[in-house]
Amino acid sequence: MPAKRVGQDGTSQLSPPDKVAFKRERPYSMKNRFDPSTEHLWKSVSELRSQLSFLSALEASYPESEIYLVGGAVRDFLIHRETKDYDFLVRRIPAEALGAFLKKQGKVSWVGKQFGVFKFYPKGLSLEEAIDVALPRTEASFSHSGGYRDFDVVSDPALPVEADLGRRDFTINAMAADLKTERIIDPYEGLSDLKAGRLRTVGVAADRFAEDTSRALRGLRFAVQLDLDFEEDTWRALKVSVLTLNAKRDDGTWIVPRETIAKEFIRAMICHPTKAFDLWDESGAFAELLPELLQMKDCPQPENYHSEGDVWMHTRLALSQLSAQAYQEEFQKEYDAETVLAVLFHDIAKPQTIQTPEKDGVDRIRFNKHDLVGAAMTKQIVRRLKLSTFQKGSRYAVDEGALAWLVERHLVLVQGEIDKMRAATIERIFLNPQYPGDKLMQLIYCDGKATVPQDPQTHLSHYALMKARIEKIKALTAERDKIPPPLLSGRELMALLKIPSGPQVGRYLTGIREEQLSGRLSTREEALAWVKQSQKNTRDSG
Repeated sequence: MPAKRVGQDGTSQLSPPDKVAFKRERPYSMKNRFDPSTEHLWKSVSELRSQLSFLSALEASYPESEIYLVGGAVRDFLIHRETKDYDFLVRRIPAEALGAFLKKQGKVSWVGKQFGVFKFYPKGLSLEEAIDVALPRTEASFSHSGGYRDFDVVSDPALPVEADLGRRDFTINAMAADLKTERIIDPYEGLSDLKAGRLRTVGVAADRFAEDTSRALRGLRFAVQLDLDFEEDTWRALKVSVLTLNAKRDDGTWIVPRETIAKEFIRAMICHPTKAFDLWDESGAFAELLPELLQMKDCPQPENYHSEGDVWMHTRLALSQLSAQAYQEEFQKEYDAETVLAVLFHDIAKPQTIQTPEKDGVDRIRFNKHDLVGAAMTKQIVRRLKLSTFQKGSRYAVDEGALAWLVERHLVLVQGEIDKMRAATIERIFLNPQYPGDKLMQLIYCDGKATVPQDPQTHLSHYALMKARIEKIKALTAERDKIPPPLLSGRELMALLKIPSGPQVGRYLTGIREEQLSGRLSTREEALAWVKQSQKNTRDSG
């Protein structure tokens, strides 16, 4: 039988069993690249100037000054991409004078005298991140060990802007917009690379990555975020640089901090899971940092349940569901880091737990307890790579326990009969605020969509049955929530009216409840008055 491959829409299609072709096709279904527009750049710069009044004030106070928007913001404005990362380069103003001016305009902190960088929050604006206002500077690695902190930095207000741009990582980040002349400073042809959809280092690629190994991971993220292809020399040097990601200093500390790796990895996976998955594999980053994943390659699965291919193909197909239109329509929300990593790790233990008829005498290929073993492996990975680095509440945040719980529970719908599962059990797993039940449903959906059985009748059937039961329970809960609690209890009635337990108490409680649900009673005092009036009516009629 021919193997399955992933089509442009994320579904499975029949094709010859060619794993190399499958990998190289890379059908990411990403948006078409933007055509860089200088007109849009200057329009965006004009809008930014109107929001950041300190820029005009700085020009007025120092007419001889030169102010440039630099780096990622220039790139993003050119391609119509939203950005909150604003970096300004200021020439011809001494550091002390620039710092004093900024203090009058807002809150400012000085990032090291030699760096010449001010972290600035203007008055009257609520910003998620500080604006960087910097003097031009040069950097030179004093060790070439790959550590991003191992640089001699010299700031100089008279330094040409081109010299500052020369220290940057990639050409698309080495452009500056002159706010006075509305001229783009582009000494390394970043605009041409952007138009060509090409990612290229500034200067010699091998030297640039040798200075700072984390640039290799930044390059992978940029390629994913902006849908770029690597220039040949840059790609070759990046793959060499990746081999040193686990290097340590003499004192045993990591040259590339695990927190840096975690941030680049999670950001890339959030942007586009399948493209990040492919690039981290093809670059060798998985081999260095997540070798457990590579064992999924060529790990067979029972064809009657998984005709899509081995565990690696299944995982990739599951990841592709997160970017599919069908996923958005189903959940009406963005996935977060815990969901995407749960999809990535949900079958990570299959290679460790595989049993085959030939070797183990089982009836078919089995992966007993791969959910439990996978949860333990997930915890180890989170700790090893510091994947809980992002702040809680962020889309990028990862809670070790929650992620492991998702991996451990991903088979919950195939381990029992859903129609016979107790409502209390469903509430405890899927509707308990202490657990990410909504993310578990997202994981089960992606897993189900990536499981291609030979009998198409069973495709996603477990998910659909559980979804229907959850919706029914939610509806009943909503109805229960609409019903107000009783106004008086039996004990309160007996104490307040000084009557013993008996049928009379039951009749009063039933009457109060009927009056309450009919809208004629709404407070405890009204209920008590109603009981006393009922007592009086009973005595009068007797």
